[in-house]
Amino acid sequence: MRTAPRRRARELALQGLYQRQLSHNDADAVRIDLAASQGYQRADQRYFGELWDGVTREHDALIAALSPHLDRKPADLSPIERAILVIGAWELIHRLEIPYKVVINEAVEIARSFGGTDGHRFVNGVLDKLAADVRASEIAALRRGATAT
Repeated sequence: MRTAPRRRARELALQGLYQRQLSHNDADAVRIDLAASQGYQRADQRYFGELWDGVTREHDALIAALSPHLDRKPADLSPIERAILVIGAWELIHRLEIPYKVVINEAVEIARSFGGTDGHRFVNGVLDKLAADVRASEIAALRRGATAT
């Protein structure tokens, strides 16, 4: 099965965030490495650029937004789960045209592919709680629509 270009962009961002967590390399250097990788040509490159700029520039603020919903310190999370959560948080906060359920589903699917055994459940729970904070009006509108039918 072929990976959709936008999912590939998310996977590249995950790869880059993971690399930065382990190597502490500069975001621009990591971006250059990612752009030279095989999978870059299959990614939505424009979306990757926006996502990469956002998650690297706002990393600390995204971690702060996630922190109230975590059951442990962010530093105690696996590097993969932390990176997936940062990507999902950025999308929930900044990409309002993407339905919150799609953002969470994408994060869960990436966590299934790259995270630990039950990491996808953890990612789902944390992003669901964050969505309740940052997408409250969208969630309320969906609920109103569901009860109106």
